[in-house]
Amino acid sequence: MPEGVTKQSEAVQSLWNGSWIAALATGVVVWGLILWSVAFHRKKKNSKEELPPQVRYNLPIEILYTVVPIIMVGVFFFFTARDQKYITTMSAKPDVTVKVEGFQWSWRFTTDYNGRTAQVVGQPAADYTKGPQLVLPAGKKIRFDLHSPDVIHSFWVPAFHFKLDVIPGVNNKFEVETLKKPGTVYAGRCAELCGVDHSRMLFSVKLVTPEEFDQYIASQAGAQ
Repeated sequence: MPEGVTKQSEAVQSLWNGSWIAALATGVVVWGLILWSVAFHRKKKNSKEELPPQVRYNLPIEILYTVVPIIMVGVFFFFTARDQKYITTMSAKPDVTVKVEGFQWSWRFTTDYNGRTAQVVGQPAADYTKGPQLVLPAGKKIRFDLHSPDVIHSFWVPAFHFKLDVIPGVNNKFEVETLKKPGTVYAGRCAELCGVDHSRMLFSVKLVTPEEFDQYIASQAGAQ
């Protein structure tokens, strides 16, 4: 996975890694039991038995393969619910609010910061660096309000390790706290098949220092 750029992405990465480790551990046990059965319960040479000895049930094993999956599902549910609550929690007053409008087939970003607004409207682009660029301050809490005037889109920045659908008539929201990594540009895209130019619905996210962001907002607001 790409390197996460938000505090929330760290939780997603940890959950992802833990899920894969648990899945691989389960796979090793299952593969081991399959190979053990093949090796030790195969038909012996010169054996007159057509089938190995049959049993109706084995109570300890039945309890084992009932209880163990229940415990595993419970553990998965606990960590998933815990991280989901953390990822979807929003603060009372974020540092920056971004209204994201996904339309066929690009994006409009309206940034609200300290009573000033700046807007960027894009056109379909074959390269994310040619699409609209969303500038964000590093080390700040950013809230995204998602809107669509036409069809369902999906706002996805892979470096956030998170995406959320942009649905007409539904005001989806989420919040991230960016890490202090200014000067980096990250790819963004629509992750929901939305029409003929879906593949060109690309944009970029650039992290800057708070001082640079303040200057950016002032210059953008003054240009409107």
